Formats: sequence, C-alpha cells, structure tokens
Amino acid sequence: MEHSELLAAVRRPLSPDTQIEVQATREEYDNVQDIIEEENVKFPRIHYDGTRQVAIVSAMPTPLHGEMVGQLLRTISRAVDKMPGLAESIKDGITIATDMRNTKDTGETPTTRNWDGALRYLTKDETGPSHTLMIAVEVGLSQTYASLRAAISYSVCALNCRVGIAMYIKEGNRSKRPSPKYYDTLEEKLAAVGAIENALKSQLQAHPFGPLVVGEDTWFGTIASVALETSRKPPDEITPDTVLDPSQSFFKQAKFQIVEESGFVAGEVPPNLAEITLGDCIPTHILRDNTIEETPVNFFYQDWFEGSFGSSMFQTAMERVMDKCRVRRS
Repeated sequence: MEHSELLAAVRRPLSPDTQIEVQATREEYDNVQDIIEEENVKFPRIHYDGTRQVAIVSAMPTPLHGEMVGQLLRTISRAVDKMPGLAESIKDGITIATDMRNTKDTGETPTTRNWDGALRYLTKDETGPSHTLMIAVEVGLSQTYASLRAAISYSVCALNCRVGIAMYIKEGNRSKRPSPKYYDTLEEKLAAVGAIENALKSQLQAHPFGPLVVGEDTWFGTIASVALETSRKPPDEITPDTVLDPSQSFFKQAKFQIVEESGFVAGEVPPNLAEITLGDCIPTHILRDNTIEETPVNFFYQDWFEGSFGSSMFQTAMERVMDKCRVRRS
C-alpha cells in the first residue's frame, strides 16, 4: 500500500503501555489491520474511533496493567462465588473475557475497540448460547485520562454493560531513566540482574508505591495517584458515541482516589465500589428476586489491592531491568 502514517506508527518501536493516535480513514485502518493479521503480529494493536476518525495504536501492556485488569475481574467473580444461598448453576454462568475486539456503529463510521477485560454472563435458551456483558474494566498506565474515559464510555454507552470500572494509574516522572547496560558474558548479566532484583525487593518493602531506585537508576517512579472511576448508563437517552463525565454516572461518587502521593488513602473499601451489586454481575431475569439483586458484592479490600499492586509494579520494574541489561555482542 502507498505511504500510510498509520502503518508507520505501527512499525515504530513503542514502550509498553504507550498509546498514540493517528488521523486515519476507516479504509486505511482496515488495510493496516489486514497487514497486522497477515503478519500474525500480536502487538501493537490498533483500534478505531469512528466518531473522531482516529486510529489508536496500543503497545503491549505492562505487567502492572495486565495484572490489575485480571485481579479486578477475578476478585469480583470470587466474591459472587462465595455468596451463600445462590445456586451453583447460577454462579456457573459468570465468565471472564479479556482483550476482546468489539465493533459497533457510533455514527456513520463504525468504532472498533479491544476492551481490557469484562465480566459476562452465559445463558442458554432455545435460540442457543449467548453472552450478556455485565461489567467492563479498563486500566490506564502511561495513558491520558481522556482516552481511558473514552474507552470505558464505549463499553457503557455503545456495548450497554451494566457497570464500567476504570482504573487510572499515574506514575510520576523517573528522575533518571536507566540507559542500556552492557556485560561481557551472560553470567555477568545474570549476576547484575540478580543484584538489582534483590535491591528492588528491598525498596518495595520501604516504598510500596515507589519509587524503586537502585543507585542513580529509577526503575519505577513514585505512584502519584491511582483513581477508580465507576460509570453506569444514565437514565436519559444517550448516543453510543457519548463520552461520560463522572458527573453523568449513575453513582453519586463516580470517581474515587485510592492512592495519592505514594500512599493509600481510600480507607477499607472505596464508596463507589461498595455500590456494585449482585445484579451488576448476573442478569435480572436469572435472579428473579430484587432483594438478592441488590446484595452488595464486596470484592475490594486494601490488603488485596496493596499486595496485587506492589507485586505487579515490581514485575514491571524487572521487565525494564531485563530490557536494559544486555550482553555485549562480540
């Protein structure tokens, strides 16, 4: 194909979790998507915002990004599974889907996005099996708040999920980003990586939300903030291309800060997550009981969050270590 700015963006090396936007037609997006599929390239992935006529190029997610998506969905599913008085046959309908492509008309041009993760419910009737989208999850690291909000709004307004949960993670500036480090042998490299790993583990004990620094190298910056935003479709009629503001959400407190300047500030359970109920996980016609439907799903706790977040932040730092530590070519 002739020169394509979108194809050039896809060919560029991108740091993990990077997202860039490129003005493109739907035809150009489809052509580049065909090339990616033919070459069997897993990352980067491309999405298309039909409303703005913009292609979105997404690099491979970091361990912190991927782990928080998985953990949020797993803890919700486990909380439902532990509920007494709920038949196992009903619980068995809950499924988890990650990184799934969805295309929907949001105007004259379709929009295509990959959600980070979703809780769905599988039903079977005379027409066959089908999934109902219940809760969608998006996590943003090294991503603008506006793009994260647009992604979760697509799941709420276009795909009609019951609740959208967006986690926005802001890593502070790393004062000195590590430069490549070269070693004469693999043994020397592995020894150096092991020493850095031990130092980072010690750092994590003292700084559970960063920074993780060894010598002059900052392998992970201070977590400036983590915010959890929950969104429901407003009762008023809205179009599929609507981007929700927190004030438009059905929740009284749609956005809640849980980490601020490297410290946990949310209390035991953020109020907006305390309002997620069983009816958000299982369709109404399956439960057939309003009382059960309104039962809170208690899935978010400080100990769980700090443990999961710290572990995956450490893994992300170690990915950066492995990327920068190299054996010198002879």
